[in-house]
Amino acid sequence: MNLKWFVFVFLCFIGQSSEETDEVKIGAIFSFGTTNGKVAKIAMEAAVQDVNSDPSLVGGRKLALTLHDSNYSGFLGIIGALQFMETDTVAVIGPQSSVIAHVLSHLVNQLHVPLLSFTALDPTLSPLQYPYFIQTAPNDLFLMTAVADMISYFQYREIVAIFSDDDQGKNSITALGDKLAERRCKISYKAILPPQPISSRDLIVDQLVKVTSMESRVIVLHTLSITGLKVFEIAHDLGMMTSEYVWIATSWLSSTLDSTSVSPKVATSIQGALTLRSHTPDSSKKRAFYSRWNKLSNGSIALNVYGLYAYDTVWMIAHALKEFFDHGGKITFSNDSNLNSFAGKTMNLAALSIFDGGNQLLSNILKTNMTGVSGPIAFNPDRSMPRPSFDVLNVAGKGLMRQIGYWCNYSGLSVVPPESLYAKPANRSSSTQRLDQVIWPGQTTKRPRGWIFPDNGRPLRIGVPRRVSYKAFVSEEEGSGVVHGYSIDVFHAALKCLPYPVPHKFIMFGDGHKNPSYSQLVNMITVDVFDAAVGDITIVTNRTKILDFSQPYADSGLVVVVHVKKIRSIAWAFLRPFTPVTWGVIAAFCLVVGTVVWILEHKFNDEFRGPPKKQMVTILWFSFSTIFGAPRENTVSTLGRIVLLIWLFVILIITSSYTASLTSFLTIQQLSSSIQGIESLVTSNDAIGYQVGSFAENYLFEEVNIAKSRLVPLGSPEEYADALEQGRVAAVVDERPYVDLFLSTYCGFQKVGPEFTKSGWGFAFPRDSPLAIDMSTAILQLSENGELEKIRKKWLNRRVCGGQSSAADSEQLPLKSFWGLFLISGVTCCFALLVYFCLMLHQFKQHFPELTLSSTSRTRISHSVRLKKFLSYADEKAEISANRLKRKRMEMENP
Repeated sequence: MNLKWFVFVFLCFIGQSSEETDEVKIGAIFSFGTTNGKVAKIAMEAAVQDVNSDPSLVGGRKLALTLHDSNYSGFLGIIGALQFMETDTVAVIGPQSSVIAHVLSHLVNQLHVPLLSFTALDPTLSPLQYPYFIQTAPNDLFLMTAVADMISYFQYREIVAIFSDDDQGKNSITALGDKLAERRCKISYKAILPPQPISSRDLIVDQLVKVTSMESRVIVLHTLSITGLKVFEIAHDLGMMTSEYVWIATSWLSSTLDSTSVSPKVATSIQGALTLRSHTPDSSKKRAFYSRWNKLSNGSIALNVYGLYAYDTVWMIAHALKEFFDHGGKITFSNDSNLNSFAGKTMNLAALSIFDGGNQLLSNILKTNMTGVSGPIAFNPDRSMPRPSFDVLNVAGKGLMRQIGYWCNYSGLSVVPPESLYAKPANRSSSTQRLDQVIWPGQTTKRPRGWIFPDNGRPLRIGVPRRVSYKAFVSEEEGSGVVHGYSIDVFHAALKCLPYPVPHKFIMFGDGHKNPSYSQLVNMITVDVFDAAVGDITIVTNRTKILDFSQPYADSGLVVVVHVKKIRSIAWAFLRPFTPVTWGVIAAFCLVVGTVVWILEHKFNDEFRGPPKKQMVTILWFSFSTIFGAPRENTVSTLGRIVLLIWLFVILIITSSYTASLTSFLTIQQLSSSIQGIESLVTSNDAIGYQVGSFAENYLFEEVNIAKSRLVPLGSPEEYADALEQGRVAAVVDERPYVDLFLSTYCGFQKVGPEFTKSGWGFAFPRDSPLAIDMSTAILQLSENGELEKIRKKWLNRRVCGGQSSAADSEQLPLKSFWGLFLISGVTCCFALLVYFCLMLHQFKQHFPELTLSSTSRTRISHSVRLKKFLSYADEKAEISANRLKRKRMEMENP
């Protein structure tokens, strides 16, 4: 009997040992009372069941999943992990919290047991520091990048972050701050909540009250689901779910709404919020798993994306184990010599053993390349998920979520599913970023402004320069404290265009004895003395580095002003309209045209015949008399009349130009100066004046390299005029609006050379001030509707001082002004002479045929004889030549 019992016990022992060796133990650490914990438990058990249904998948073995409930406690999570390490567990799924993950990662690093989590997504859990910790879902770095892209897409510049004071909350918000900085945005305030899942209502109220006093109305909420829903309820009670607020909840809200139904009060409190959900592409596997879920969960909870990641994480371990066993791997554990000293103690730490095949299993997991219910699964070299993406959701009525787009690390924001974009080149340009229309808190589709003035009872402190000159731009009425001027009117007009009131008060800056330094004025904004600066403030590079400026409301630029003297009238002033070369060419053409007409008329017109002396006088008289009108001598030849007609037209243009130019010279003051622009000043050693407080001093010294010893400060237009007239400065360099106003009052001065800087006047605000953007929009609106020009005319539209506006225009007329006319006249003369000589030659051959015959039968006639005969014929009167030809013909007919 005893033998039989021994055999029975032995066989049971053998069977038990065999059964134990056929199991591969994996563990899971979660808070199974949370939404994600409940979903993950069901999904992991289903995955283990599916894996074990295929005997060949894990080398003929079965997975044995042990669940440990950390119950929101980091301590219990650590204890559970220690228990797993004592029971030869080859991999652990979890923990749910990044706080526990930081601790457990040290444990699994020592014992070579892979730790896989799809909820502990702290971006600082580096694979270099924690090689055995693997995140099987996109970590929060990508989540915060998506949030930053959304904030930038809606053109917000400052946000308030509300988050739990734990590792994942703090590190994720730090990552968000970095991503916002890349987009010139920032976190203006951080409201920290306790890390416990059930935060005290009073603590939440205190933090939200502080948030209401902030300028930003864009709130990012990153916390646990229980805490997050309570924040929304309290925010609704405090009136923080109105149309002026923007709420962006991270993925905790979408997972909560996907899996559970919320009360009507909660549903009302979250309406209009934006949230994100890890994107999982549609597939037959995913649809099949969703169809099984109700049976798996018995309707206790709905499936969310973390259930998909939990299911796939089990399968990742299964595939890695199959690869492990296929390559001859054996599950063995060895003692850690570092723990031998703890043997026999109350805490049996010596029972913790190193998984000998842990490194190989880890390598197999990282080589995973499969398609699960969450989509394609693989790891980048840095262990991140390839091309992580998120659904962008808008919470509507009854707590339902509207899909308004997607965010993908590959292409940014779009309304097209990410997998449809992978075949196209990556394109994150601003023109391609798009989301569907959002229903914001307060049930409005109008995008909230996203900021308000802080509710501290203090209006904006606006610094205004107390000018002592050029008060048309900005000035204060003595005793009344009323500020007015061109710049102030533009500012008030822009404020009227804003859809909200801007409480403000003007604070004068300056001692009233000299113009203040505008650089000091804008620097007062950076030290929080002023909230903004309004006036004739030039937008220059060194100021834009520390401040934001509105759109320029006036163009400006530095110009050079000089004093010019009136040129005295002289006896030969009538010669000034034309240059000497022009006068010479006119005289030469008169002689040429007179000579040509004489040649054309000499044979046929008695008025062009006579003794040589008389002929010379006729040519000169005819030539210069054409200047004053039609000449006394008549022209009878056709060619002569054509030449004369063209020349009279040329003379008409020349005399008209001469008359106009001479009138201008005699009636308008002529101005001159040796300074022609900034180049002349740079090459000279003359003193240069500038307006006190202007940026011109630094520009001339730093950019143009003019010695400070040459720069003379001037405080008013009167000082400008005196310094220029007395020769204390050769020129004044100032901005164009001031110069235009100066020239409208003082005569005897003028601008020389072009503007050598291009800038404008704007209103200054602190960096990233949303008011700067809205004021820029308002100024553009004023410019488009013509209101800006009306304000300019009201203050600055003055008549320019007479006698200087046309100084640069009254110049001598050069030859190039008439070269076309002279060309026409010259060509006409040449053509007429050519035709005339051809006719003369033809007639000469008719009158003297014996001189043109070949010399074969006659005595050769020299060329000189022919030429003399031709010239004699040309000089001969036409009637004589005609009679001679007639006699010759009669002699030939009657020999």
